[in-house]
Amino acid sequence: MRQTAQRKVQMLRAEIEEHNRRYYEEAAPTITDQEYDALYRELVDLEKEFPEFNSTDSPTHKVGGVPLKSFAQVTHRAPMLSLENTYSEEEVRDFYRRLERVLPGKKIPVVIEPKVDGVAVSLLYEAGQLRYAATRGDGTVGDDITQNVRTIRSVPVRLKGSAPSILEVRGEVFMHKEGFAKLNAARAEDGLPVFANPRNAAAGSLKQLDPGIAAQRPLGVIFYGTGQLEGAELIRHTDLFPLFRRLGLPAGERWWIAESLEETLRAIHELNQVRHGFAYQTDGAVVKIDSFAQRELLGFTAKSPRWAIAFKYEAERADTRLLDILVQVGRTGVLTPVAALEPVTVGGSRVARATLHNEEEIQRKDIRIGDTVVIEKAGDVIPAVVSVRMELRTGAEREFHMPKNCPECGSLVQKDEGQVAVRCVNAQCPAQLRRRISHFASRGAMDIEGLGEAMVAQMVEHRLLRDVSDIYRLDATRLGELERVGEKSISNLLEAIARSKTRPLWRLIFGLGILHAGVSASRALADHFQNLQGLMDSSVDELQRISEVGEVVGQSIHTFFQEPANRALIARLATADVHLDDGEPGPISAADSSFRQGTWVITGTLSQPRDEIAEAIIARGGKVSGSVSKKTGYVLAGEDAGGKLEKAKKLGVRVLSEAEFRAMLL
Repeated sequence: MRQTAQRKVQMLRAEIEEHNRRYYEEAAPTITDQEYDALYRELVDLEKEFPEFNSTDSPTHKVGGVPLKSFAQVTHRAPMLSLENTYSEEEVRDFYRRLERVLPGKKIPVVIEPKVDGVAVSLLYEAGQLRYAATRGDGTVGDDITQNVRTIRSVPVRLKGSAPSILEVRGEVFMHKEGFAKLNAARAEDGLPVFANPRNAAAGSLKQLDPGIAAQRPLGVIFYGTGQLEGAELIRHTDLFPLFRRLGLPAGERWWIAESLEETLRAIHELNQVRHGFAYQTDGAVVKIDSFAQRELLGFTAKSPRWAIAFKYEAERADTRLLDILVQVGRTGVLTPVAALEPVTVGGSRVARATLHNEEEIQRKDIRIGDTVVIEKAGDVIPAVVSVRMELRTGAEREFHMPKNCPECGSLVQKDEGQVAVRCVNAQCPAQLRRRISHFASRGAMDIEGLGEAMVAQMVEHRLLRDVSDIYRLDATRLGELERVGEKSISNLLEAIARSKTRPLWRLIFGLGILHAGVSASRALADHFQNLQGLMDSSVDELQRISEVGEVVGQSIHTFFQEPANRALIARLATADVHLDDGEPGPISAADSSFRQGTWVITGTLSQPRDEIAEAIIARGGKVSGSVSKKTGYVLAGEDAGGKLEKAKKLGVRVLSEAEFRAMLL
């Protein structure tokens, strides 16, 4: 018995350590939280039953994962501990009984908050100024992720008002659920691996060595506690909420106070009913004692506070039948399998389709047409097939294989070596054409209002559009042939098309839909070349030397412009009077001359989006950068401007308020 238990303990420790490595270091877990918690609980129970096998090296005594070698290290001012988890209301009752044994006869108010499913972080503010941000790491030492956290818009680099002299604030970085859905859709379109859930996507974003990548991700943060605190006195946890609001630190929008077990369980159930309306993913409720004095009496275990517990909700899943596997064709020709399901309700909504991502995932999970499958809403947004009920197979199920021909145009498909994506290589494929034109006309690219997906589909079907250049050959007569399109709609669309001809160069580059070339790369290319001809004639080496581009993107751009069909497309856009450069300014006014004196840096909160302000600067001959240096000409500083403003002052760079900037535009 003892030998069997010892072998089981060793096996569980090795398995848990491997899952910890995948979760904390790679942000790529291979099992669910529930499966991990079951393994962890089994190990805890064995170590209690056989204390001679307990060891300080066990993962039950550790917090988080080891810090990464690629980041500088930060030692937390106060340890970052993890919470004890439970899925059982009975264990919540046990938690209350322990509290009452230590605090007999006392009222024990508790606070119930959403458990944000994100990445734990610690930020240190000194005299109101952000000094660093770090991951949990092993609870004592974490990774310095300051530059990545600074890109999160809701994180103040300087606190509002009178701030404590030292404030170590704890929270969770998360990815907005809608933003997660869009990010995964874009990655699938480009043939890149998709993220399993918003938590993994947030973790992967914070581990980027290039802050520019993190800046493009839809990240947010919720703060829920403190570490070291000097210069402010707090008596209760609920005192934190008004403090955070006053300082400009984002906190959760809902929380409950309870003075009994019954009230606590009622709050846990109520939170479960409303949590799907939050912008972030939640996987449970955190119950913590409100009084800091009572917390002091209860103390801590080796890795968890005794005054708090996390109640985790069971994942919202449902069984249904996989009726078929359909194949969709994206803008870049990537074929994506989609599950057609017997409709089922999951997470409060009716689901009839679910993502399968790619053929390799189907094979890994052994998903077959006709299977009974388990559906889960990944991140409360995207329905996904997570597993198969193998015991319900009848033998009539059919294996799926990606088609050898495109389901839209019939062309042969290909799979590049080392890639998971299967592509249709026919550039005239109707599915690709619809999505390319929709992308070109989208708000983030050429911004042609009225040219949405439904309108584009109708135009492609009527052969009014064969590529994006045909947009500029549309007229009222041809548009009048379409169904349910009135005179006013036609007039508005033609005006929007005419306005799009003078969009900034970066929008045109992005609108062309070059594989891997996102908004940041498109801006960098436009800044460097100033015209499309220079970009088309550039070498791979020159492209790879540009910031925001790099090796993969540079090769993709060069390949795109070497294609005769793409060069012919550019020629047709030029014939249609679409601007292919950022223009020669003509006579330089005194105001425009000021804009050309050095590079501009925009920081802080302003009255309009930064990209719109950047376009105004670029249109007047200026250049915009993301960092301050001796070569910077101006820093436009809005509210809550932080490190960039300080650096500008140290270097003697001229700093402008928004009012002064507006005056320069006149």
